[in-house]
Amino acid sequence: MTSVATTPTVAPVDREKTCPLLLRVFVNERQHHLPEAYHRGRVPPNELQIYTWKDASLKELTNLIKDVHPQASEKGTMFNFALSFPDRKGMFHFKEVGTTSVGHTGPDDKLTLQTVRLEIGDYMDVAIRPPPEDRLKERRNVPMRRDSGRGFRPRPY
Repeated sequence: MTSVATTPTVAPVDREKTCPLLLRVFVNERQHHLPEAYHRGRVPPNELQIYTWKDASLKELTNLIKDVHPQASEKGTMFNFALSFPDRKGMFHFKEVGTTSVGHTGPDDKLTLQTVRLEIGDYMDVAIRPPPEDRLKERRNVPMRRDSGRGFRPRPY
């Protein structure tokens, strides 16, 4: 028996006649916010409010975020998208939904808010990661651990 995976069909949205929704986006560098940042009505301080429609793609959201964060416009910068949503008890959970890259096309670029099952009231948490060569430079510039000021620790072998 074989199974065929189907993607949900997305009905086109007439943006002239349909009212946009408010998407609250929280951007952080290098990693997503912790779920505790959304606990008990609190939200992270770096909020970006975007009025958009359910047929907006992740690439479209990437371009809107780049307008507000110009340092993220460098080719190769990665945008990791995650939905943050509450359960019935009010605890927030994350669901990673896709990754886009500046200057490159990828399989997640065309994912829409509807296909990732965004519901009104969900938050979008975005982690912006610098291009790979910048990440390598940062790792190389990390100083080695020192042992109480007497130089580097000797290896045990």
